[in-house]
Amino acid sequence: MRRRDKQFIAVLTDFFLLAFAFWSAVALRFDSLTPPLQVYYWMALAAPLTAIPVFIRLGLYRAVVRFMEDRVVYVVFLGVTLSVLGLTAFVAFQHILGVSRGVLVIYWLLAILYVGASRFLARSYFLNAERQLAGRKRVAIYGAGRAGTQLAFALRAGRDYLPVAFFDDKAELQRTELAGLRVYAPEEIAEVLATKGVTEILLAVPSASRARRAEILALLEPFPCALKIVPGMADIVSGSVTVDALRPVDIEDLLGREAVAPDARLLAACITGKSVLVSGAGGSIGAELCRQIVTQRPQRLVLLELSEFALYAIDQELRPLAARAGIELVPVLGSVLHQRRNELLMRSYGVETVYHAAAYKHVPLVEHNPVEGLRNNAIGTRRLAEAAAAAGVQTFVLISTDKAVRPTNIMGASKRLAELILQALARQGGSTRFCMVRFGNVLGSSGSVVPLFRKQIESGGPITLTHPDITRFFMTIPEAAQLVIQAGAMAQGGEVFVLDMGKPVRILDLAKRMVRLSGLEAIDEQHPNGDIAIDIVGLRPGEKLYEELLIGDNVEGTTHPLIMRAFEHELPWSELIERLQAMDDACRRFDYADAMSLLRGAVCEYTPGHQGEAELLWRRLERSASTMSPSSLH
Repeated sequence: MRRRDKQFIAVLTDFFLLAFAFWSAVALRFDSLTPPLQVYYWMALAAPLTAIPVFIRLGLYRAVVRFMEDRVVYVVFLGVTLSVLGLTAFVAFQHILGVSRGVLVIYWLLAILYVGASRFLARSYFLNAERQLAGRKRVAIYGAGRAGTQLAFALRAGRDYLPVAFFDDKAELQRTELAGLRVYAPEEIAEVLATKGVTEILLAVPSASRARRAEILALLEPFPCALKIVPGMADIVSGSVTVDALRPVDIEDLLGREAVAPDARLLAACITGKSVLVSGAGGSIGAELCRQIVTQRPQRLVLLELSEFALYAIDQELRPLAARAGIELVPVLGSVLHQRRNELLMRSYGVETVYHAAAYKHVPLVEHNPVEGLRNNAIGTRRLAEAAAAAGVQTFVLISTDKAVRPTNIMGASKRLAELILQALARQGGSTRFCMVRFGNVLGSSGSVVPLFRKQIESGGPITLTHPDITRFFMTIPEAAQLVIQAGAMAQGGEVFVLDMGKPVRILDLAKRMVRLSGLEAIDEQHPNGDIAIDIVGLRPGEKLYEELLIGDNVEGTTHPLIMRAFEHELPWSELIERLQAMDDACRRFDYADAMSLLRGAVCEYTPGHQGEAELLWRRLERSASTMSPSSLH
């Protein structure tokens, strides 16, 4: 029906209800079903004619009955009261005799009851009718607070979800009803899910700490239903999302630690009002560093990136933010290997701080392309660092990895060599402070297993796992980026900063939890008829069962509880420079054997794992290179 037609029906209904309310008042006052109406018949007509214009003025007919709030009681109360006062004033001024004040009082009560009850009965009818709509998912809401109640009303108004129960751990709320739904204790979850046909549980505790949300999710995880979560309170209050903007529960919600508030002084020290360059600005860590840097209001942010698409994406994302903050944004397409160009770039834009995040980091790919990995990660770091020193950069921060500790793959060994390069340059003296920050996997990065597992679950499996006992450290990308910035501000020169990554996570357990979060079950000995298979495919070339963050035990704390300073062996620049030059020459000649020999000599902890496929590839390339002229190899 058209909106106007529905409003006309509402006005007509109120007209008859108000007239009936007046007749009922007269009947009750005189205790008769056939009361004397000689004096009151005109008032039975005047009652609705005075009340309805007031209702229109107060907006009663603009409210959609299905979405009507409890405020309607106030509107009805005010409208009827004003109309009764108008009738009373008219009787008094006209000196009409025989009108009982008791009739007006009873009419006032009955009119509020009749009109108000009609609204709530209509709303209940429409909501109950909508609950029967096919295709609505029956859901339960964990959290019977304000956010949970608002979520229940919002979902009822929609067509996708039908809330049927609340769960809450507060004893005073249990056994009560909120928004027409019963509140149950967490101990009753299994019974309620079975009896009410719940297919999803929605977590509505936006103000709870991350640790508390992780506890609740761990409680809900074993149940055979999908989990979704309401956004954080900060996002709801800011207006960027609404309370019903549900999102799937990510593994970050289970693994993420309670965030430690960043030190504003450390965040601003190397950024605010300065010219900052980020290499690898389009990567997972580089892009997040750029986002964090923009919030600290640098004078200028230079984005150095080898991938055109990645540079375009981060430039488009940051440009509106930079414009609002008055920050000059400079996208630069190029490689860290171009030393002369990068020196000119830093001089031209007066770069004062460099965050070096550019790296080839996918272990199997670098293992199959060892010379390129070595050139980009190690030789590229040397050239960018020397360019920074020549350009007078104040602070140079290398983003390192836990795979640099006792490496078994070329990616880790090349990053350890990059650390040695910066340590040696720092000992050379000069105005540039060199330091490095070492941490493990970040959740949701392009190299993380989490996006891969999620895609495999969405496609019905199987999940591919290299080894049942493999473990890894995990940290969220924003937390890692914040800690990198703060660690860089602590640098005096040559430090290896190590981030506290918490406890290592068993990847098999991670895979099973992700399956359960999707409302499915992994196939294992306890669940042979599960939904998603987990295939063990064997360790990849160079992959370790577990990662470490420290080479030795010589470590001390800093002023930040999550940042430690490690003291590890170094190589003098005079010894290292000869190896680096020979390594660069070997890479130019495509001399795989010589390059790997020099790498093992420089990184004494490097113990190569299986490299059969990489060696076969490079034997073929060497045979091809032997037929080419020496000049063409450059």
